[in-house]
Amino acid sequence: MMFVQVGLGFACSLVISVIAWRLHALNRSGAIAAMLIGGVIFGLGGLKWAALLLVFFISSSALSRTARAHKQSISDKFSKGSQRDWGQVLANGGFGALCAVAHYLLPEESWLWVAFFGAMAAVNADTWATELGVLSRRLPRLLTSGKVVPVGTSGGVSGPGMFASLGGAFIIGGIAALVEASSLNETLFWQTMAAAIVGGLFGSLFDSLLGATVQGIYYCPKCQKETERHPHHHCGTITKLQRGWKWLNNDWVNFCASLIGASSAALLWYIW
Repeated sequence: MMFVQVGLGFACSLVISVIAWRLHALNRSGAIAAMLIGGVIFGLGGLKWAALLLVFFISSSALSRTARAHKQSISDKFSKGSQRDWGQVLANGGFGALCAVAHYLLPEESWLWVAFFGAMAAVNADTWATELGVLSRRLPRLLTSGKVVPVGTSGGVSGPGMFASLGGAFIIGGIAALVEASSLNETLFWQTMAAAIVGGLFGSLFDSLLGATVQGIYYCPKCQKETERHPHHHCGTITKLQRGWKWLNNDWVNFCASLIGASSAALLWYIW
């Protein structure tokens, strides 16, 4: 029975990855990584785990296509475009896949499910904050100092961005609560919602904290702009490290955010 479920999981993941590649939501490496990550989560976690992954992937892909003209004007600040590659897929879904494997091996450890939806809430909250926050008319402020910074600056936060982050965490929490067979228990329903929202917000804020402090940020001497792109800016000029750790790129920041989201949700669940 398990072999059938795993096979079905990989088959569904393959179909979705191919569609996403054809729609240019993923490049070729991203489609391969998504097929593997999705196959593990679909196959070992089952439908309720797959539902959260699908909500994250569909919503993040849709939001990345909103207001493309405006986002194109600040795209030089970001390390990658809207077409996700294998690094972005692993950063956002890698820890979730590890949770699915661990839960398959240790099915009695219910906290692994909590860690999974906490991680998904974090990456969804961060993605919503990024994709919708950059559309705000108000300039963001650096999380660590409150200094006003240009739109798209790593570590910058805004009111609309925080509201979007809350929405991203909320929808993951709602789906996680609804797909639970025991979600008719009102207390459990709201505990799930609260754990997901806390995990999402903490993970998203940690992402901004890393972006404002130790993430590798570069400078293009030709364009005279700060950017996450390395080794070359979009103009082709070699970028120079301006601050942070060279190895800590945006993919690693996103992965760390998922860890914080997972641990925050699991810790709150344990306290209850």
